[in-house]
Amino acid sequence: MEEAPLYQWFAEPSGPLESKFLSRVLNGRLTKEECRYIGFREQMYRPELIRRTVLEVLGTMLSCQLAYQYGLSSNVAGGTHHARRDKGAGYTILNDLAIAANFITDEKLNKKTIVGVERVLVIDTDVHQGDGTASFSALHDQNRLFTLSLHCADNYPQLKATSTYDVGLPAGCDDDEYMEALQKSVCQAISETKPQFVLYDAGVDVYANDKLGRLKITENGIHQRDRYVIDKCVGEGIPVVAVVGGGYDKDVNALARRHAIVHEECAFVW
Repeated sequence: MEEAPLYQWFAEPSGPLESKFLSRVLNGRLTKEECRYIGFREQMYRPELIRRTVLEVLGTMLSCQLAYQYGLSSNVAGGTHHARRDKGAGYTILNDLAIAANFITDEKLNKKTIVGVERVLVIDTDVHQGDGTASFSALHDQNRLFTLSLHCADNYPQLKATSTYDVGLPAGCDDDEYMEALQKSVCQAISETKPQFVLYDAGVDVYANDKLGRLKITENGIHQRDRYVIDKCVGEGIPVVAVVGGGYDKDVNALARRHAIVHEECAFVW
């Protein structure tokens, strides 16, 4: 990590983040209000949290290089989709999806480890809208980034952003309703945007008993969801990277088991 050119990869002018914001994050100098808005408050000054934040983003970038080579890869972290160009939010600090999309569509930045990728589609199935990813207007305006957000309409954030495709699901949505909406929206997004790379945010906060979820998706439903998205991308010949997204449970073993589902499905499709 110490040798990685973080400012070049993450911050403007070559990266998508505001340079001053990145500097405050890396040096533990965010204001109290910025820390409160993220949600971690005084924890934001801890070196281990800052390091973990950076490694999470680098993990998604590395996964992109692997998926470009092999067609499929997954990160055991990532999906920080509420973070914006100049601030973090909703327990996410640096937006790995936007940083990765910028990295893989810039051959000079990635030193041609990934070539020929001009259009990236983010398929975001976290229960909360990917408002931060949708806010990276420069990437959207250049047609380098397209976003599909399949989320609970009656959930955080209260003020929604505008994704390329927004599918707001009603509270209490079950497996069958969910899969119908997922298949329709994923097919539409892939058909219309013709992505050359997919970043898949596989949040497990859609689970019926997730304390921040409000949907009624079973663990079997999560398996179906992940297998469908991954198999669809691989079948279309589109490199895909899966990241874990959100999930909230006091039983950390149960939560870890749900987060492992996307990796199990990656292995199955592989």
